[in-house]
Amino acid sequence: MTAAPTSSGLDAVLPFTVPALDLRGRAVRLGPALDAILARHAYPTPVARLLAEAIALTALLGSSIKFEGRFILQTRTDGPVSMLVVDFQTPDGIRAYASFDEAGVAKAIAEGRVSPPDLLGRGHLAMTVDQGPDMQRYQGVVALEGESLEEVAHVWFQQSEQIPTRVRLAVAEALTKGEGGAAHAWLAGGVMTQFLPESEDRVRARDLHPGDAPEGTEPHAPPIDDAWAEAEALMGTIEDVELTDPEVSSERLLYRLFHERGVRVFEPLTMVERCRCSRERVETMLGQFSAEQVDDMTVDGEIVVTCEFCSTKYRFDPHAVHAARAVD
Repeated sequence: MTAAPTSSGLDAVLPFTVPALDLRGRAVRLGPALDAILARHAYPTPVARLLAEAIALTALLGSSIKFEGRFILQTRTDGPVSMLVVDFQTPDGIRAYASFDEAGVAKAIAEGRVSPPDLLGRGHLAMTVDQGPDMQRYQGVVALEGESLEEVAHVWFQQSEQIPTRVRLAVAEALTKGEGGAAHAWLAGGVMTQFLPESEDRVRARDLHPGDAPEGTEPHAPPIDDAWAEAEALMGTIEDVELTDPEVSSERLLYRLFHERGVRVFEPLTMVERCRCSRERVETMLGQFSAEQVDDMTVDGEIVVTCEFCSTKYRFDPHAVHAARAVD
């Protein structure tokens, strides 16, 4: 195994390849950055777990972007958790929030229905790549019909990139000892592998033409490549605790999985909890509203705008907002 120049601890994504199996992938470990996002909102535990999974998945996907831009994962569903939004800004910034019905979540907890499919219900998941104002956005949308985020990710890759892909995600709560006593912390981890054959034989096997079969004939799936079958089997052995135990580094987990085949890891990519909101951005947004809308937003002589991502409150004098609109 080729060691990375630096150790990939918590809040890092570790790219890797397994040349013998024509695999590439990434492993992620999240700790303090994840904890900062979740602690800021004080979500009910099942909601926090679900959002943590979405954040880990977004870190795996967004960190592959090679240009300056954003990767956004968003769900809209009819379940108790109606929306998840995770926004990754290259090269390392991540932020997220969840919208949920408090009564609906409380009922789900009381009934023991707190799995991701129970909380999300039915709807859709959209993944958007934003390359900036001068480039067209790319968006892929898949249905959410009672699947986990892992399963939906598999469907998304099958539909959008048609690359054999497997994802494993896990979330855990931890108690840490400190000077003030025990402290709660969130941890999340994930591994994603993709089969990208380079040898002529493997490429040919993947790209077999269906031929001139009569209309109505059931399509014949190409045979599963032995290398990909082996990779899927190895991914199936990953236990949740291996993805969330801070004592099991990404390098160590990858060695456990692929040491017989040889795995090469690269420079880890740091993840940082960072919101992009600012008073200037909010002022610009308010300038786009009509005078009547500004008046409607005024409560007790002021306008208060709260960032959904970081919960920062921005307070404005409505007279100053009107004056700025008049100048514009």
